[in-house]
Amino acid sequence: MSEHVVERLSGYLDEELDPVTSAGITEHLQACPACSRELTRLRSLQSALREGAESYVAPARLRARVATLTRPQRRFSWERALAWAGSAAVVAAAWLVIVRLPASAEQAMATEVVSSHVRSMMASHLTDVTSTDQHTVKPWFDGKLDFAPPVTDLAAQGFPLLGGRLDYLGGHTVAALVYGRRKHVINLFVWPASGDRPPREVTLRGYHTVHGAKNGMEYWAVSDVNTQDLETLVQELGLSPK
Repeated sequence: MSEHVVERLSGYLDEELDPVTSAGITEHLQACPACSRELTRLRSLQSALREGAESYVAPARLRARVATLTRPQRRFSWERALAWAGSAAVVAAAWLVIVRLPASAEQAMATEVVSSHVRSMMASHLTDVTSTDQHTVKPWFDGKLDFAPPVTDLAAQGFPLLGGRLDYLGGHTVAALVYGRRKHVINLFVWPASGDRPPREVTLRGYHTVHGAKNGMEYWAVSDVNTQDLETLVQELGLSPK
């Protein structure tokens, strides 16, 4: 992976680079799988942020104020000009917040979870340890995390264990446990948390998530299976009341 190229991928993705630099990066990406994966990750993140943002209709009072300020005036007025500039700045600032920030902390985490799920499927990095044996997967996390994730093979319940890996969510390293459900893949992200929270559902970009906290663990299950399957999985793992 070239640090020189990686530093310019955001500008390349937004088409902000000059033609010569852009052409050089395009040529490099064709020969460098690592940089290509990084571009795919950035593109997925950009898409998730755009689709996860909410938009709002301006209040009638603000729309009327803007309409009044933008009507043609017979005389130039510095007071009107300054008022218009102030209103425009407020509208612009609000637009930036609306477009670039997810609606809530829950929505922001859902965006991260779905992006990590998609990335694990696209980058062929679904597992760091591949095994259906919980006694192989669970010890693999020893020394890599400061907590012990709940690893259980649920093949008898229709959720065979496929393996696990380390991932990164919310600014810290988490355990990602991978389960199968018929021909689908479920990523279950877990990390320590205080207190219990009942399960909640968030659907984003066609992917379903179920999340909550139980027995000192925060969990997020994500897949393209239905939410009932996800709820069943976390219940069988003892992360949610049956």
